[in-house]
Amino acid sequence: MVVLSAEQVRAWDRFTIEKQPIASIDLMEKAAMACIQWMETNRIVNQQQFYIFCGKGNNGGDGLAIARLLQKLNRPVDVFIFETGQLGSQDFQQNLHRLHTLPVTIHFIQENAPLPDIPESVLVIDALLGTGLNRPVDGRMASLISHINQYPNAVISIDLPSGLFADQSTLPHPCIHASITLSFQCYKPALLVAENAPFFGMPVILEIGLDPRFMNTCTPLYDMTDSALVKAILQPRPVFSHKGKFGHALLLAGSPGKMGAAVLAAKACLRSGAGLLTTLVPEQERMIFPTAIPESMSMLYDNQKPEELLSDTAVYKTIGIGPGLGQEPQSRNWLRYLLTHFRNPMVLDADALNLLAADIRLQEGIPPFSILTPHPKEFDRLHGTCSNDFERLEAASRMAIQHQVIVVLKGHRTFIAMPGGRAWFNTSGNASMAKGGSGDVLTGMLTGLLARGYAPEQAALLGVYLHGLAGEIASRKQGKESVLASDIIESIGPAFLELESFN
Repeated sequence: MVVLSAEQVRAWDRFTIEKQPIASIDLMEKAAMACIQWMETNRIVNQQQFYIFCGKGNNGGDGLAIARLLQKLNRPVDVFIFETGQLGSQDFQQNLHRLHTLPVTIHFIQENAPLPDIPESVLVIDALLGTGLNRPVDGRMASLISHINQYPNAVISIDLPSGLFADQSTLPHPCIHASITLSFQCYKPALLVAENAPFFGMPVILEIGLDPRFMNTCTPLYDMTDSALVKAILQPRPVFSHKGKFGHALLLAGSPGKMGAAVLAAKACLRSGAGLLTTLVPEQERMIFPTAIPESMSMLYDNQKPEELLSDTAVYKTIGIGPGLGQEPQSRNWLRYLLTHFRNPMVLDADALNLLAADIRLQEGIPPFSILTPHPKEFDRLHGTCSNDFERLEAASRMAIQHQVIVVLKGHRTFIAMPGGRAWFNTSGNASMAKGGSGDVLTGMLTGLLARGYAPEQAALLGVYLHGLAGEIASRKQGKESVLASDIIESIGPAFLELESFN
């Protein structure tokens, strides 16, 4: 699946109308039918009464068509048209003419008239603006949006919640707070960023038959990972092989009081396919690893210089650095040494990123195609503060290109920016993973996949998706409230099995 801008979506509509060919009014009818079919499937059509708020553009035309289809199903419908003094789009006018022949009450919201009360039994359908928005809402429209938002009623927005920009930040401007957003054909960026979650509620993408040949003429704004993509990335484990064939990883993680992060990362690394793992362990924590994870070798360090203990880094396929590491001078010295003496792609997370943010000179030593896994605050420390999620996405893409690294900007829809300019939103995972240690598991998984022999871009896409899928599997067993990071690790194997069984 792809993510398109508002202009690209409009171009797709025009392409379909020209190439199929199909009249724009008939394409609007297909969109309305898709909405009704989804509402029927989810038993929403059984709602006692509907209030549909319509603008005078094509989004309003969608709303009028939905009103007509609901009336044919014998549902009581009131339509409220936001009056602007203009006739409205041609398709809006045609659908209004069709609606006038049916017993549907139509109200016009005039400039100085009171806004309508919304009874508790009513389900609200928002068809005021959609993707046609080209400036922040203000004036009477802003008042209407605020008026709708003050009621506790469920709201279904058509295409996009009114007031929401498709591909730029809406904050701090008013926007409908939808319970469900029924959008068409593909995701828009607005439906994938955390700052808009209070606006779009649950997004649903409905197929309306736009011509697929358009994608041959268009470079999507972003892509989305899915099971088919990661299935194609998966590599079978050769039958005639041994542990040396699957890479030796080095993990620099943990510090006194924070060894749990190192244990989680190490287990996840081995669960993800690495043949061998050595973990650098503080001398005072030397008993942790032989007990917690005997499959990992331990290399103990105290006050000695890194070069005294680790004179040869060439034996390692990759290195994972950061979980629970701390930001003491010794940690900085280890990071500087490894960045200087190791040129294969590595994984940098947590305190490794904080140390990079504190010393910009260290950033110059990051090996090309390394994977950086910041959460938003860590990213802002690296890059500089971003005022909204859209700025952060653009900055992550620029950082990936400028430094030739892979930036994994963690979140519910993790954003993966590649050195070549392409970027993906990840589709797996759920809120059960919002627990301490989940990021340490991801670091270990990415390190393990790099050691296993996946190319960095493959490791990033597969690792992030697999991490989310493991979280989903864990939540099926434990429930979303009770998933621990260790449960995600235990679900890595089942996640591999689920992908391998995908047809």
